[in-house]
Amino acid sequence: MQLVRWTCPECGRQFGKPRQGHTCSPGLTLEEYLATAPPHEPPVVRPVLAHLAQLPEALVEPVQVGLFVKRSSTFAQLRTKTWWVALMVKLPRVVTSPRPDLKVQSHGSSHFHTYNLRTPDDISPALLDLVTEAYEADAG
Repeated sequence: MQLVRWTCPECGRQFGKPRQGHTCSPGLTLEEYLATAPPHEPPVVRPVLAHLAQLPEALVEPVQVGLFVKRSSTFAQLRTKTWWVALMVKLPRVVTSPRPDLKVQSHGSSHFHTYNLRTPDDISPALLDLVTEAYEADAG
């Protein structure tokens, strides 16, 4: 059962709350997104996508700025940077290992951790475990 509750009639994107505020831009298919991605992005993104495919309610939403990963809300993002892909994971706790590349941003009970992924070797089992933890925490 997918926990997305509302689809914007203008752009077709899905959200957890009715009439969720957003920048209305049409989503892309994953194939369209990866076809236009810089060369460093697909090799880094594919292992994360393979992991997300094991999480039954995870929805990967490709948009111009990156990939938003949702369950009841966005719990992870993959954003293209010039030389790497930034993986942002929203967790209910502050994590120190694996060590985030940026200062953890906290908003209420949510803590946003960013990891800069340059090659597939940067994607450790511990990092994928954090993605799973974020998915489980976003059960709604």
